[in-house]
Amino acid sequence: METKIFHPDTDRGTVAAAAEIIRRGGLLGIPTETVYGLGADALNEEAVRRIFEAKGRPQDNPLIIHVRGADWLARYCRDVPPSAYALAERFWPGPLTMILPRRPIVPLRTTGGLETVGVRCPDHPLTLAIIEQAGVPIAAPSGNTSGRPSPTTAQHMAEDMMGKIDGIVDGGPCAVGVESTIIDLTVTPPRLLRPGGLPLELLVDVLGDVEVDKAVKHRLADGEKAKAPGMKYRHYAPKAPVTVVTGAGRDSARYIKHHLTARTGVICFDEYAAQFAGHIVRSLGPESDGRSHARRVFDALRAFDGTEVSEIYAQCPDESGLDMAVVNRLKKAAGFRTVAAKQQIIIGLTGGSGAGKTSALRAIEKMGGCVLDCDAIYHEMLQNNTALQRDIAAAFGRVFTADGTLDRQKLGNVVFADHEALERLNAIIYAHFPAELTARIDAADAPLVAIDAINLMESGIDRLCDFTVAVIAPAELRVRRIMARDGISEEYARLRIGAQKDDDFYRTHCTAVLENTAPDSAAFEALAARELRKMIEKAKSGGYCHE
Repeated sequence: METKIFHPDTDRGTVAAAAEIIRRGGLLGIPTETVYGLGADALNEEAVRRIFEAKGRPQDNPLIIHVRGADWLARYCRDVPPSAYALAERFWPGPLTMILPRRPIVPLRTTGGLETVGVRCPDHPLTLAIIEQAGVPIAAPSGNTSGRPSPTTAQHMAEDMMGKIDGIVDGGPCAVGVESTIIDLTVTPPRLLRPGGLPLELLVDVLGDVEVDKAVKHRLADGEKAKAPGMKYRHYAPKAPVTVVTGAGRDSARYIKHHLTARTGVICFDEYAAQFAGHIVRSLGPESDGRSHARRVFDALRAFDGTEVSEIYAQCPDESGLDMAVVNRLKKAAGFRTVAAKQQIIIGLTGGSGAGKTSALRAIEKMGGCVLDCDAIYHEMLQNNTALQRDIAAAFGRVFTADGTLDRQKLGNVVFADHEALERLNAIIYAHFPAELTARIDAADAPLVAIDAINLMESGIDRLCDFTVAVIAPAELRVRRIMARDGISEEYARLRIGAQKDDDFYRTHCTAVLENTAPDSAAFEALAARELRKMIEKAKSGGYCHE
């Protein structure tokens, strides 16, 4: 079948030709403010059958009929309550579908075998004109192959329906981007069956008490009958499996970042997109902008098809306003596969010998934080991480004994005498270490985690952190502290400090520095606790997202 694309700006006879397709029982892609619909005469059973056939849609998944206005309600619905007219007066044309008892003129094939029918008046001048000229209601589910993300442009619809239907009217991109809100007016109190382009809060303004159907947030059980489109089956899904990550944006971003593989795609808010550099990323817009999320969610889900992405992680908005609909679509795209991100603050702590890092870490522990010592973890990995052992042995020969113990002296003789060899060893360690550290962070049952790492930036560990802090101190103070702590000579203490990074490195590369000029460790611990609490509060409010 040849599918004609109508361009109303240049095709002056678009409305008449489109209405004729509907009248003769054809299938037509129509633009609305929500998504593009696959339309047919709602009263023509054969035409409606072809909708199900073109979409591959289950026969018990009911269709919505689109009407010219509230004056058509009584034609196709019986026992229309005053609340329906009140809703129509306020929200039609617009993204609201009302479930009402059907009149016999509406075929059961259209309603999925139900004695009720979903009715709405779309807010798009072209489609309203087509309905008017056709003189019949148009049954129109979203114009995608069943289960796929809904189309929000004519091009999206052509991807799924070209060659299967008679025509597609290109009415431009959809303004809302998610399907209509569905409210069941046959029950008391009215029940929200599907969140959509009209927020629940606005329905409550008109109706008062509104119940939210369990299918909005949970999968319907086998055998349960769907009363509205999209309630029962997996919907909106791209080809790669989706996992929805709930929680505050900073927490869900961290979870995703910790679980990325080379072929992971990411759907995220603008504020966190830079954290996923090197991956295919689609943004929903700013974290607080529900309208942007609604406009972009289906585009984002479709964007990964045709790529090498093998899995998709999606940040999940909260459920207020339009975001209730966005959350519903994301979870259905994922088949309700969700992960709740832990609320954690991750601090990277670094600094040279004698600066006072131990006092800052002690302050964090007293706040209830968990401290991960990277040096200790590295030495554990040398004992039990076979992949790390294998790569070190491949690079440096027989530096492990028969029982798997590292001969430190033998390896040291190689790397400490050769700068390039030391760089190779560091590269091997840095390739293995972040995954191990990520597992330790995930296992930490604490809202606050501090990573103690000398080579915080060089290893890439800083990318796992909400913010990084360096503890610095004047060189003369450090010399005296190291001499007293380690029982070494002044000359050796100065050599150790001279071999370490200078303060300018930390000021350039870390989020913040804590300068330790306190008279003793207790005083610096108290100062560090005060400053770290301020930084933690800033991180909780998202203050470091753009830094």
